[in-house]
Amino acid sequence: MLGLNGLLLPRQHHLLRRRLLYIHHGFSTTTSPSLHLPLCHPSYLVWSANTSLGKTLVSTGIASSFLLSSSARKFFYIKPVQTGFPSDSDSRFLFSKLSSLSLRHNTALSLSNTVLKTSMSAAESLLADGKERSSGICDLNFYEERRLSGATSELVCKTLYAWKEAVSPHLAAEREDAMVGDSAVAAMLESCLREGMVSGNQDEGREVLCVVETAGGVASPGPSGTLQCDLYRPFRLPGVLVGDGKLGGISGTISAYESLKLRGYDVVAVVFEDHGLSNERPLMSYLRNRVPVLVLPHVPEDPSDDLSEWFGESRNVFKSLEEIMLSAYSERIGRLREVPKRAGQVFWWPFTQHTLVPEETVTVIDSRCGENFAVYKVQSNSMVQVFDACASWWTQGPDYALQIELAREMGYTAARFGHVMFPENAYEPALKCAELLLEGVGKGWASRVYFSDNGSTAIEVALKMAFRKFSSDHGILSDIHKNENREEKCIELKVLALKGSYHGDTLGAMEAQAPSCYTGFLQQPWYTGRGLFLDPPTVLMCNGIWTLSVPESLKSENIFLTDKTFGTQAEIFDKSRDKSDVAKSYSSYILQQLLQYSGSRGFNHIGAVIIEPVIQGAGGMHMIDPLFQRVLVSECRSRRIPVIFDEVFTGFWRLGVETAAELLGCLPDIACFAKLMTGGIIPLAATLATDAVFASFTGDSKLKALLHGHSYSAHAMGCAAAVKSMKWFKDPRTNLNINSEGKLLRELWDLELVQQISSHPAVQRVVALGTICAIELRADGCNAGYASLYATSLVQVLREDGIYMRPLGNVIYLLCGPCTPPEICRQQLVKVYERVKEFNQESEKLRSCQL
Repeated sequence: MLGLNGLLLPRQHHLLRRRLLYIHHGFSTTTSPSLHLPLCHPSYLVWSANTSLGKTLVSTGIASSFLLSSSARKFFYIKPVQTGFPSDSDSRFLFSKLSSLSLRHNTALSLSNTVLKTSMSAAESLLADGKERSSGICDLNFYEERRLSGATSELVCKTLYAWKEAVSPHLAAEREDAMVGDSAVAAMLESCLREGMVSGNQDEGREVLCVVETAGGVASPGPSGTLQCDLYRPFRLPGVLVGDGKLGGISGTISAYESLKLRGYDVVAVVFEDHGLSNERPLMSYLRNRVPVLVLPHVPEDPSDDLSEWFGESRNVFKSLEEIMLSAYSERIGRLREVPKRAGQVFWWPFTQHTLVPEETVTVIDSRCGENFAVYKVQSNSMVQVFDACASWWTQGPDYALQIELAREMGYTAARFGHVMFPENAYEPALKCAELLLEGVGKGWASRVYFSDNGSTAIEVALKMAFRKFSSDHGILSDIHKNENREEKCIELKVLALKGSYHGDTLGAMEAQAPSCYTGFLQQPWYTGRGLFLDPPTVLMCNGIWTLSVPESLKSENIFLTDKTFGTQAEIFDKSRDKSDVAKSYSSYILQQLLQYSGSRGFNHIGAVIIEPVIQGAGGMHMIDPLFQRVLVSECRSRRIPVIFDEVFTGFWRLGVETAAELLGCLPDIACFAKLMTGGIIPLAATLATDAVFASFTGDSKLKALLHGHSYSAHAMGCAAAVKSMKWFKDPRTNLNINSEGKLLRELWDLELVQQISSHPAVQRVVALGTICAIELRADGCNAGYASLYATSLVQVLREDGIYMRPLGNVIYLLCGPCTPPEICRQQLVKVYERVKEFNQESEKLRSCQL
């Protein structure tokens, strides 16, 4: 393309020397800054199946069709990454070519071209003063314009970053010692897109179209080495793919298209140059008319040809492409705007009172990129990046890199297996998954893996297992066999569980939890509560100090004040507490409850104990004293009562370790896992059991087997996702938060900030552990508890701040993934703290008015 040498005036030479600033950028692996993109005008990415296929010609053709066929229009062309500069400048080519085409068509245009930042090598080459090259990135801010009087249409071209060597951007950046991080490129692109939209809004009556042209092919590296299809993914702009019309181009074009689709991009059209091979026919057959395929005339190879005739011959093709782009934009915005109304008419959302959800408060999620939602704001017609503080209902753990790996893995697995039934069959994904579970969360105790489809059904399976094991150990099975023809009172097996626990929504799982708002007559008229439910002591941070909170049922025990505070969180889990007076008090209380229950109920037996280890999730993010749970497990095990750990929420690094059993310092007989097991990308659950539990189901009769199952048991896609996630989370090479031994996550929440929040008068307690940071707002009466709407206004403000939250009554929480950088956690926590302080001030004003 045309170069910039000789274009700078002497005064510009002088100013440029004064503006040369070294700005060294290292590659950043952190999440790109939150994006806020107006959608008031269409914006598109122009991709290519390979380099040198004519992306810039296509961009120029779109610009000419858009600007020269109608007045009062504005076209933005953005080239984020340019190499071979200044001898090669795609933005300069567009600027120059539209100048000549506008004269040819007798159309008045105002045109401008800006090059913002370049490597020092490129800048000094442009100056051509013979000085030695330097390194780094400088602010070039080169600007040229052609403004014609009476022009109502405008072309704005911008190059964001440029390097001198005509090689791949990552090589040019490395060789010229001018590295630029992904976050810097993303921030600059967002700024230009927003600037373009804002300035477009100021020009009333003018249509605006924006094109962002990539460099090289779809999977060509950017300046940091990140593939461009990944680099620009946070924006998820719809794309036009420039295909390859040459020999071998069909394969390359399809591969590029599939790479974009794999990453969640929308491709509105494929366009390529005609080389006489009719590549469009197999492409149209493959795409099945889902995406239009447009063919451009062959481009003249004579370097002296100014291509004016070629653009004339291509006019109809570019006009069709322009219409496709504008139409696709209108259809997309129309769909997004209609979503809240359509959803309110057909959805029945879980755990939601629909009368409390006005249409304007429905969150319209366009996509997900790592830990962030892209949320469409109907009122402002914009797309905003929002941190998913719910980790999509506690299931999500992947950063963007793992999200792509999981998508690729599941695509391969779906293509290889589809779905195959599981009983008496074996296939690689399920086998690998089971082995990894036994080597990981089940290491040292489990020997068998039972697959199901979600956490609640995993609990149902665990209860069946535990009751069979208890019945076998206590001779109940043999007694029933002997007396099977006699009319005797049936033995009833129940569970021992903790108040505030939550084990799922299926009927059996609900019977294993204490009475609550989830189990009342309004929700489950069949509920009887088949168990002994103990009120556990909890641990919380208040006023910067970890404190033990003892329930009324334990107040009679001699637990002294000195035993109720901890200097550090580690002291709470220290096994030296097992020999303390507190442990003896816990043991005495549990023993009393067991004796009272068994002594008053005759044929009733506690056939299993089930706990959420350390953290109760849906019950309000309460941290149970691990010592109490250890003592409970010990007392039950001494009575041969099978122990179930419900790790559906707590498993796979949720609490900073692979399994919460590591924190408790004791092992279960049965444990349930789900959610983070697959990285949250697809449902799958597993119930792990000891060999002794498995043995209680073996025998000569099929009727003695575990007669339970799901059509999608051990489905290949779920197992493949679980294998990838389990390996990724515990590998220090892929999860930078994990220590070198792969045993523990580093601290994700800023301790000083957590202490400050816990000391605020609006805060009742804080629990920060692993990926969880829960904050209970100080409230009483109807403002407290799960049904409370007390936090509603605070949550709405935080959503506007870019944090998507869903409270548990007056408990708000931040949930990140095992791979989330601590700095990202801190950014979210700072926002929450500031809003909590404002929320408290408003609450104080309201109370004063009421008084």
